[in-house]
Amino acid sequence: MTPPPAPSADDDTRALEALARAKERLVEQLRRRIVGQARVIDLLLTCLFAGGHGLFVGVPGLAKTLLVSSLAEGLELEFSRVQFTPDLMPADITGSEVLEEVPGTGRRELRFVPGPVFCNLLLADEINRTPPKTQAALLQAMQEARVSAGGQTRPLPQPFHVFATQNPIEQEGTYPLPEAQLDRFMLQITVDYPDAEAERQIVALGTRAPAAISPVLTPAQLRAHQALVRRIPVPPSVIDHIVTILRTTRPREDSCPPQLRELLHWGVGPRAGQQLVAAAQAHAALAGRPGVTIADVRALASPVLEHRLVPSFAAQSRGVSGGEIMARVLKAVPA
Repeated sequence: MTPPPAPSADDDTRALEALARAKERLVEQLRRRIVGQARVIDLLLTCLFAGGHGLFVGVPGLAKTLLVSSLAEGLELEFSRVQFTPDLMPADITGSEVLEEVPGTGRRELRFVPGPVFCNLLLADEINRTPPKTQAALLQAMQEARVSAGGQTRPLPQPFHVFATQNPIEQEGTYPLPEAQLDRFMLQITVDYPDAEAERQIVALGTRAPAAISPVLTPAQLRAHQALVRRIPVPPSVIDHIVTILRTTRPREDSCPPQLRELLHWGVGPRAGQQLVAAAQAHAALAGRPGVTIADVRALASPVLEHRLVPSFAAQSRGVSGGEIMARVLKAVPA
């Protein structure tokens, strides 16, 4: 069987224009329910079209769940929401086998009942409120887009994305995500309080029913756009810049300045670099540009890398956040 011809440059140019228009329409639909939060929406769409998973960090009541569910409606994606609680078990996410009687035979056999992870878009609400054993049920799904359960490995529907929420101020009854779990998230998206004008509009809306969302793309069209994003060229100079940033976060590297070295216990790994490349490709494509620039990389370096850093005791005792450390890293790496 002859493989289909590779897309031409003209095809990709038209596809980029279509992607930019689709983004505008999608933002317009999300704006029907979400007031303000332009940066959050931009990062959400960057993560989505890059094919990654996102971790939303913010206090309750900032419309994180509404934003993700609205996105699923705008893309006709099968959506599941799981409220993570201390008594949640891995099988509650992946699914389990049940013993059933075969009609007319008297025999019994095991049948696999898929869990909520078998969807296109999974919202893991308050992911840090469940123990590590249950958190780990998402590791294979997020990395390989498949689930091993009941002695078989089953593929997940495509596209497949996990967006999780986490309350940054709640400590009691929570289980911090381990580094391996954090590394599965392409972006950490910080959701802050809205500005005064946006908050006035939100309060004025009161308890009114959410506006209807019109579909913008089908799942198949989304996958086509994601494939286009992966074809966006990344110049060698941009790769070199990303590698320099990665190595600057590692306290045992000569390129890490002394003032940074004392704030870091571990830096980021090569997978973080791959994720930063993918996010920068999406950032450029959504802007309608046919190539990645260093500006794309620097715009996304903090959301991609800060949750992967392991701060030192000195940084924790001084209250230096991952975002502040990344700001110093970028300052140490000339643009």
